[in-house]
Amino acid sequence: MLAGSFLSVVAVAQTAADQPRQGGLAIPSQVNFVGQAEPNVARATAMVNDEIITQTDVDQRMALMVASQRVALSAEEQQRLRAQILRNLIDETLQIQAARENEMAVEQAEIDQYYARFAQQFGHTAQSFGDYLRTIGSSDRSVKRQITGELSWQRLQRYRMTRVSVADEEVQTVLERLRSSQGSAEYHVAEIYMEATPETAATVRATMARIVEQLRGGASFPAYARQYSIASTAARGGDLGWVRGEQLPPEISSVVQSMPVQAITDPIQVPGGFSVIYLVDTRQVLVADPRDAVLSLMQMSIELPAGTTEAQARSRAEQLAQATRAMGGCGRAPEVARTIGAELVSNDGTRARELPPQLQQLLLNMSVGQATQPFGTLERVSVLVLCGRDDPRQVSMPTAEDVQSALAEQRMNQQAQRYLRDLRRDAVIEYR
Repeated sequence: MLAGSFLSVVAVAQTAADQPRQGGLAIPSQVNFVGQAEPNVARATAMVNDEIITQTDVDQRMALMVASQRVALSAEEQQRLRAQILRNLIDETLQIQAARENEMAVEQAEIDQYYARFAQQFGHTAQSFGDYLRTIGSSDRSVKRQITGELSWQRLQRYRMTRVSVADEEVQTVLERLRSSQGSAEYHVAEIYMEATPETAATVRATMARIVEQLRGGASFPAYARQYSIASTAARGGDLGWVRGEQLPPEISSVVQSMPVQAITDPIQVPGGFSVIYLVDTRQVLVADPRDAVLSLMQMSIELPAGTTEAQARSRAEQLAQATRAMGGCGRAPEVARTIGAELVSNDGTRARELPPQLQQLLLNMSVGQATQPFGTLERVSVLVLCGRDDPRQVSMPTAEDVQSALAEQRMNQQAQRYLRDLRRDAVIEYR
């Protein structure tokens, strides 16, 4: 028997004839362990090619994740999230190191600009955001480290993209396919993908099922994709862009083609793991979409006092409906709003597809001057009045340059995923 100080866990080998091979690995059907195994827990810190990831790094990244999603996590979910964050920090470190080794380190000014935009998403300036982060247990250093990782990886991918070649014949094939598929459906999808082996499939599926539950409860899909997905699209919030059904794996394509817009799938098993798909939108190839119409709208709203009953809210909504039906268009809207004590807001650049699905078709079927039926809550009821509409122009064929760029990016994404796997394989990682 081997000494525990030399190798803590050793599998007792069967004869070569008894060892089935799995992807080139000789793994016995019955595994017997020798020696004392260490507890199967994710350790708090790691050293990645001599760069340290600390417990504080994990804690601060987790604090930001929980605060941004406003979700309550059980102790078990917190442990799983910590393990995932540690894996993400390791990948992030490898990406920063790879960019640095290729002399593509990100400048501090670029990081600061991105940080300022990120702060705005939380309703803060760059100066006040640091104070906010400290109140939730995170820090500006943690956020800027994540930004550095994303920008480093994007820069490295752009560099590697210069070595991606797309033949003219490929471009022409795509253009011919577009012409022949005019009028067919395209889907704008986003994805969270996690790897799984037969041994880990049940655990990964359960983890993704919990993610789906939180997403359907209002959590941000891009944020979860950045945190959990291992696909190369994670830095873009999982966005795959516009694709046709046949471009997706069969397991995903069959689901996407029958799901409503803005729906989120259950975990779908695909080769190598599981995917969760968010259907952002749909359209038809080279066909103008009425939902691209730009609408001029007025929103008339009535605030309801605290304690308003459902019957009282319905009564006020009916008053609002009667007033807007008799209004005679948008010209008299300010006068009517003053009469019934309503707030009036105008927007002349609303694209129909940007509205909730329940309102899109309703507004597209209305004539100028008409109002929707009231909608809202016990706190506020509103109507939308259609004041004008600019219909979309006919869609034109993409240029050969457009197609070449799209093919190159798709190929680059595939290479990026392989490259990250290579970085993981070649890294020296010590857990402490």
